[in-house]
Amino acid sequence: MAKAVFVAVSLLLSFLGGRALEDLSPTASPPPPPMVHCCCSSYPKVARCSWPEPTHSSPVHYIATYHETNQPLATNTYQVIPPVASSSVLDPASSQQMWHFQLPNLKLFTDYIVNITAVYPSNSHSSHLSSFMLEDIVKPDPPVDLRVSPKVRSVLLEWSPPLTWDNLDIFPLKYQIRFQWNIRGKPKFVNIGPFETNSAELRELRTGRPYMVQVCAQELLGLGECSEWSEAVNVTIPKVKL
Repeated sequence: MAKAVFVAVSLLLSFLGGRALEDLSPTASPPPPPMVHCCCSSYPKVARCSWPEPTHSSPVHYIATYHETNQPLATNTYQVIPPVASSSVLDPASSQQMWHFQLPNLKLFTDYIVNITAVYPSNSHSSHLSSFMLEDIVKPDPPVDLRVSPKVRSVLLEWSPPLTWDNLDIFPLKYQIRFQWNIRGKPKFVNIGPFETNSAELRELRTGRPYMVQVCAQELLGLGECSEWSEAVNVTIPKVKL
């Protein structure tokens, strides 16, 4: 019986010309989609979508399109800018250079669909598909020129709004302040705010303790999210001599 089964399997493989073995071989997994993040750093002006270069292999090119959700036939295709030509576009968390493309003239309170497709040398491709409303992706750039002036039992903080936020009169910003310090080698921090001005005098800080101070900015009505934290400034409240 066993010999008959063996003969039958051998004849089947011979008849298929080895195709059965190809069907049993593992297929290559498709490349992962681009890790795309879209934001608007100057509401309601140009939005930008960016993503890092994949670590496994580089695609031949990217195709970037977007359209209004209720108008799928009115698709816009835009040029993708590579990292070499966009060295100023960095991932704030890792300082990694990013691919990006800009989405100009977006309408307010309108849903959009973005499609980023990476095309690889083997003709394989992977796509990132996402939808958003401009108001949901508002994220200012960090405040700049943070200054600290220690006083007796207080500290005066002053800063400037991000240079890329053009419409402060129409769309003002609010700010959060972060204080960080160490206790027995363990970091502690507290966020204070929001503040609607470009300065704040903070009291009840412990004298003699070193603090690291940062500021983030957000659209006044809470659209989107707060910016990345600004560059840190160190300050120590001087001890009062008795």
